[in-house]
Amino acid sequence: MAARLVQRCCWRLFGGSTFTALAIPASLLAPASKTVIVRALPQAALASLHTSSLPRQTDKLSVEAQVYSQYPEHREIDELIEAASSPEDLLHVAEHHSLNGNQASTVVIQLSRLVAEKKLERESILQDCRFQQVLNVLNSQLSQVWNSSLLPLWKSLYLLGLERHEREVRSVKQEMRWRLRRLNFRQIASLAEYLATSKQAEDQNDLLSDVVKYLELRWTEIGDTRTVVALMVKVGHLSQTLMDRLEDKALELAEQFTAEDIRKVAFALALQNRRCVPLLRAISYHLVQKHFTLSTNVLVDLAFAYGKLNFHQTQVFQKMASDLHTHLPEMTHGDMGRCIKSFAYLKWLNLPLFEAFTQYILDNADRFTVWQLCNVILSFARLNFQPSHSENFYNMVHEKLGDQLGNLNPHLLTDLVWSLCVLQQAKTPYLQSVLVPPFYSQLLDDQTPKGQNYRLKLMHINAAARLECPSYQGPFLPPEILSVPEPPGDKKATPLQSSLQEVLKGVAKDEINRRFNVRTIYGWQLDAEMMLNSDNQPLPIKDFAAPHLLQSKGTKPPPHGTRRIAFLRWEFPNFSSRSKDLLGRFAMARRHVQAAGFLIVDVPYYEFLELKSEWQKRAYLQDKMNKAVGAEMAK
Repeated sequence: MAARLVQRCCWRLFGGSTFTALAIPASLLAPASKTVIVRALPQAALASLHTSSLPRQTDKLSVEAQVYSQYPEHREIDELIEAASSPEDLLHVAEHHSLNGNQASTVVIQLSRLVAEKKLERESILQDCRFQQVLNVLNSQLSQVWNSSLLPLWKSLYLLGLERHEREVRSVKQEMRWRLRRLNFRQIASLAEYLATSKQAEDQNDLLSDVVKYLELRWTEIGDTRTVVALMVKVGHLSQTLMDRLEDKALELAEQFTAEDIRKVAFALALQNRRCVPLLRAISYHLVQKHFTLSTNVLVDLAFAYGKLNFHQTQVFQKMASDLHTHLPEMTHGDMGRCIKSFAYLKWLNLPLFEAFTQYILDNADRFTVWQLCNVILSFARLNFQPSHSENFYNMVHEKLGDQLGNLNPHLLTDLVWSLCVLQQAKTPYLQSVLVPPFYSQLLDDQTPKGQNYRLKLMHINAAARLECPSYQGPFLPPEILSVPEPPGDKKATPLQSSLQEVLKGVAKDEINRRFNVRTIYGWQLDAEMMLNSDNQPLPIKDFAAPHLLQSKGTKPPPHGTRRIAFLRWEFPNFSSRSKDLLGRFAMARRHVQAAGFLIVDVPYYEFLELKSEWQKRAYLQDKMNKAVGAEMAK
């Protein structure tokens, strides 16, 4: 009964032509205990199934299938369009054949390709009546253009010289917006890449925002590395939500990345300043494990990305250093300068690599501009790197920079002289160029944080001139400039700083015997200061004159045999990466404090924070003080 009921319903709904085809499943509705004999369908019934006009079946037919199955005569036109080798051939086809909308779009796309390849005139094509006929067909049958042809058609209209306000261009844009829901993800991604990078489409922000929303909703459809990499590079900066999704997908596909994909992903993250640690760890792992052969461009961009994001991965850096050694002869001076600067940002010093860089600069000194050479000096100073052939290197530097100091902008000149002070290579002309009143007054007028930073650098340069350059006779900064500006806001004390101060309270025994956070006229801050008499007993430090302070409360001269002790704590960021060597700024601070007459007690984080109890820390400081005094007495 059930089988007969289904047959009657099908007859009512679809007619007799489909009833025969749909009658087959009747056996499936029979009870399991009965055996039903099913006859094979005649060929006519099968044919009726394929030619039926069910609404659901026709909805699923693609435009391509309709064109070729229902209009086989159009194949000849398609072949003629594909075979055309000149614009005249294409326009001839358009003139003598009746085109549908999709064929008209193919003609336009082929025309733009030929114009671009052969560098032909566009005006003659735009004014040709046959081309206008093709555009008319497009306007009237735009709905017949295949989805895959819409974006190439839009690009082609721009390439042929049509303006964005013309009807054809606006119609294609509107058609793409209507069809966004029906486009596959690859087509939407291609459209987004074009809109984000094309100058012709720079005013299409409304369409681009719609496309980005669809990408945010359909990001799970990404299945290949090319799409995720291209979207991260070209579109990711437009939407933080989309970039978050793309980072998740990139993390999923990271194993399939090539070296070029890794370069593009890292570079995109760096340009957008997105420090996605899981993704950076993943690409670093595959970069090391897969033993890629890295080209110079990949190495330079990776160094930039890791430096910009301050992401440290020692194995990657070692691999980069090894590969850079092999590529060194073929590197340009610009690429080398970028590498040196990136490694300086990372605080990573590989001595063999930097020695090779130095030798390359010496051998190709004429190829480096003054600006590039200044960047090299700044990088060397940050890392406190002294080349093995330092005399030859700095002679070349002085020769190239000597007559160019007046052409540098004030900030770059200050950075250069400060860096030369770090490297102990600042000569009288360099010091005089920044310590004359007309020069430093323009920097001191700036009250921004950047201006305060350059004021500190001027104080450091002035200290280097007084303490490390005995032959320098002036000028110097006036006393009223030597006050260290207070840092904005209340800076929270680090665990090392607070622990050191607590222990020193017990070491000094009394508050009058020590000073904390001492700001000197040299631009450096001492974490603590004490004075010891000849018997190594603390003295009331505030009673005695202090030449290192701008305004000293004490006036009495210190007794004979008195020693000043400066406590300098060194935090993790003060050292080179994976090293116990101080960076250039802090090495210069230590030199200056020592040259000012202090005995230095270094308190590095990797020693002091390992001590657990109060008495261990106190014994540590007492031992350090005794060693400093003993070393001074042994001289």
